[in-house]
Amino acid sequence: QVQLVESGGGLVQAGGSLRVSCAASGRTSSNYAMGWFRQPPGKEREFVAAITRSGGNAYYADSVKGRFTISRDNAKSTVYLQMNSLKPEDTAVYYCAARGGSSIYTGRSEYAYWGQGTQVTVSS
Repeated sequence: QVQLVESGGGLVQAGGSLRVSCAASGRTSSNYAMGWFRQPPGKEREFVAAITRSGGNAYYADSVKGRFTISRDNAKSTVYLQMNSLKPEDTAVYYCAARGGSSIYTGRSEYAYWGQGTQVTVSS
């Protein structure tokens, strides 16, 4: 079992930056590939970014590529999502998720563990 807790969400103006964090506890988080998903108001939850166990490889949705950066600090059992050049369409609840193994997947069903989410609101 892995417990995930997101933090760092908030209100930011368009063009601004925000970093959300995901603290993991329970089984060694370095054994898990990690992902960030988001759910905009009235829409389905969608993939944002994912990172391998070691942090050596990452993958991004086209909508955030070049603006968002996923990283992890295994010593702190924490995964980060740095979000720059934010747009109003980035407004969503952001969730982190964990899956056993090292491979990166973009499908929600591939992730066994989820946090409770943190709200990010980008004003125009």
